Amino acid sequence: MKSFKTMTDEELVVSYADGKNPAFDELLSRYKSSIFSYIYFIVHNKALTEDIFQETFVKAIVTIKQGRYVENGKFKAWITRIAHNLIIDYFRQEKNENTISNDEAEIDLLNNIKLCEGTIEDKLVKKQVLADVRKLVAHLPESQRTVLELRYYRDLSFKEIAEITGVSINTALGRMRYALLNMRRMAAENKIELSIS
Repeated sequence: MKSFKTMTDEELVVSYADGKNPAFDELLSRYKSSIFSYIYFIVHNKALTEDIFQETFVKAIVTIKQGRYVENGKFKAWITRIAHNLIIDYFRQEKNENTISNDEAEIDLLNNIKLCEGTIEDKLVKKQVLADVRKLVAHLPESQRTVLELRYYRDLSFKEIAEITGVSINTALGRMRYALLNMRRMAAENKIELSIS
């Protein structure tokens, strides 16, 4: 019999469904780092990341055990999509509580020499541009915002984005194009300067 380490993702899923628990341990060890990083990159909170990470794998376990896993050959995309959907659910629930306070930080974000680069004016301009970009991204339709975040903030390929979001590559490309056009239009309409000079 093959060792779990040499099995494909799909073989591991089948073995786990048949009651061989070490098969899932192997899947977890293959993807825990990338899934954890993916969640943390979006939510920026370690405790919340750990909660969503655990919920992601619990959901995967339940789905496989119930015989409802059908994503042949695409385990990584499937588990990432579960994490992504849980993140969206979280942000929908927390929509009205999305303020950031310096009081909650473990370090003083506003007076930390290690975080200082360039002049105060440079930092203020850069901060304003990034804040403006975030505002523009927040006003995009959800489908466009998702593609843009996965592409620019997670550095995923359009093939990976298509698998995670369940659309064709052409649709993912189209959504990215419209996201950028919409951001340029909103920036022009609101006279927002998006370059850091």
